[in-house]
Amino acid sequence: MLFHSQSFIFVFLPLALGLYYWLAGRERLRIGVLVAASFVFYGYWEIRLVPLLAASIVVNWLLARIAHLAKGRWSIAAGVALNLFVLGVFKYADFFAGTLAELGLLQHARWNIILPLGISFFTFQQISYLIDLRRGAAPLYRFDDYALYVSFFPQLIAGPIVRHSEIVHQFAASPLRDGVHERLSKGLVLFLIGLAKKTIIADRLAMFVDPIYARAEAGAALAMSDAWLAAGGFGLQIYFDFSGYSDMAIGLALLFGLTLPENFNAPYRATSIREFWRRWHMTLSRFLRDYVYVPLGGSRLGPARQATALMGTMLLGGLWHGAGWTFVCWGGLHGLALAANHVWRRLGIALPVPVGWLLTMAFVFFTWILFRAETFGAAARIVEALSGPAGGPGLAVKHQVLLGIAAAIALLGMTGKKLVHDHLRPYPVLGAGLAVGLAYLALHVGGKGAQEFIYFQF
Repeated sequence: MLFHSQSFIFVFLPLALGLYYWLAGRERLRIGVLVAASFVFYGYWEIRLVPLLAASIVVNWLLARIAHLAKGRWSIAAGVALNLFVLGVFKYADFFAGTLAELGLLQHARWNIILPLGISFFTFQQISYLIDLRRGAAPLYRFDDYALYVSFFPQLIAGPIVRHSEIVHQFAASPLRDGVHERLSKGLVLFLIGLAKKTIIADRLAMFVDPIYARAEAGAALAMSDAWLAAGGFGLQIYFDFSGYSDMAIGLALLFGLTLPENFNAPYRATSIREFWRRWHMTLSRFLRDYVYVPLGGSRLGPARQATALMGTMLLGGLWHGAGWTFVCWGGLHGLALAANHVWRRLGIALPVPVGWLLTMAFVFFTWILFRAETFGAAARIVEALSGPAGGPGLAVKHQVLLGIAAAIALLGMTGKKLVHDHLRPYPVLGAGLAVGLAYLALHVGGKGAQEFIYFQF
């Protein structure tokens, strides 16, 4: 069930909201309904994977209680190891076995293990909770609170990666408390903004970006115009696809009276690669910082150790995005760029803002090629064509307009959160316009097959 499907918008969401608000005064029942709705949402994708999510929640909750009651650390270590093992089996077993087979170290036929949706996200959330518990920075939670923390359907599949301290305390608050109408209106507007980003911009960009990468995978020669479109078009596509999902998730949470952390803050305005990662997929960036980079030494042990920590963190971050060496290489390039950025800052050399922005965006959009291509060969063909002979069919006017609008919004437009929280006012004309927009988008998503979000594969 996709957020941008009519079954979700007109059936699942109204039923879930109706039951939730009907039980607004009965906290435990209200939370139970939301947990059940989240499991129904997850089971709609693949009913056979529901026991995996349930078992993950139960086992991690029990290990947390054992750690608290027994005052021992072994259960925390066991929990982190178990989470990583399950993630490794489902996401990386085929990848690593295939790599060993290519090196001639074993024989391997693909197991074709089903990748459970959202496993990277709900695994990271539970790891962060266990580590915080080990650090003395997390309490024990009731089982239903913990289950909702892990399974809450707006952020279950593709984030934001939420920390327990950011949301669990909100479950006790009545959704009918002061400000309910403001939360409902802002949540609906954020959902509509995300829906528009996904269906009107990202999915339309995919219509002419995806075929170029498919031709590159097939070994076809590409024109220069195709290569530049592949690089620039995908950079915009993934931004509007993923930030659209995040806006929808944050908006849906607000409809239930809950606040999720921001995940994007105009990343294509960044003037350094360091700033880019403070603005892009912000909840993943801080997870990698707090639970990988800092434990590896961070900036505390000198420049060499910091560069090593950055490389290790970004290599793992690349592997987190997908079981493929192209993702690992993409992460490694960003690790090198971050290390170079820190060296540059230590030297005290300041680039003019336009130069810093241009270099940062050139690097980010160039490396998106490696992120999107399924093989190094396909990436190489696109990179070679960037400086190849001009020519090709050219870009249709409607595509030029779409690219221009997408770039203008990404570079100049306000973020969804800033627009809604700082500028939204209860004007009747605005309400009527939003109603028309919702009707149009609902008809739009019903007139074609809904495309999955890019980050569902991670």
